[in-house]
Amino acid sequence: MQILFFKNKQCYIILLALLLTLSLAGCGKEKFFSSLGFRASSPDTAEGLALKGLDYYSHGKYEKAKRSFETLLNQYPFSEYSLLAELKTADSNFYLENYEEALLQYKDFEERHPTNEAIPYVMFQLAMCYYRQIDKIDRDTSAATNAIYAFSKLLRAFPNSVYKDEAQTRIKAARNFLANHEYYVASFYERTY
Repeated sequence: MQILFFKNKQCYIILLALLLTLSLAGCGKEKFFSSLGFRASSPDTAEGLALKGLDYYSHGKYEKAKRSFETLLNQYPFSEYSLLAELKTADSNFYLENYEEALLQYKDFEERHPTNEAIPYVMFQLAMCYYRQIDKIDRDTSAATNAIYAFSKLLRAFPNSVYKDEAQTRIKAARNFLANHEYYVASFYERTY
């Protein structure tokens, strides 16, 4: 009986030392318990998902940011962070060069929130999605045409926005692309006939 009591006392001392070490280690106890298969009982909050997404976004981890913002939108669609998540999901797609998906998301944002203060930015990004899809001069010109239209729409709606100079520069570049395309096509037909 004496040996059994000593073993139990020894287990208690070891357990107490372990708990004291974990409490001094701070966040190490979360890693310790998760390694044992325990999980936190409360799910991520909308604020937590937004902060995590913004952290990933600011470090250029756009795929992880996109997933975090999409989770926020799916789990907390009426949260105060849902507008931010909608916009940053589109931005993440833009930087991942998923321009078609970003286009749809920017258009949805513009339609759902027409009076939001971010609309000039959204319109600029929408135009940039088209602009970034401009290819070589021997290819389809619809991206350049759509970019010119979208930048012009931005300039008409918000003539004094911070994007004014950039939009005008991009319009000129897209028009130059179209002129070079026409010259290329004319040269091609001149050589073949």
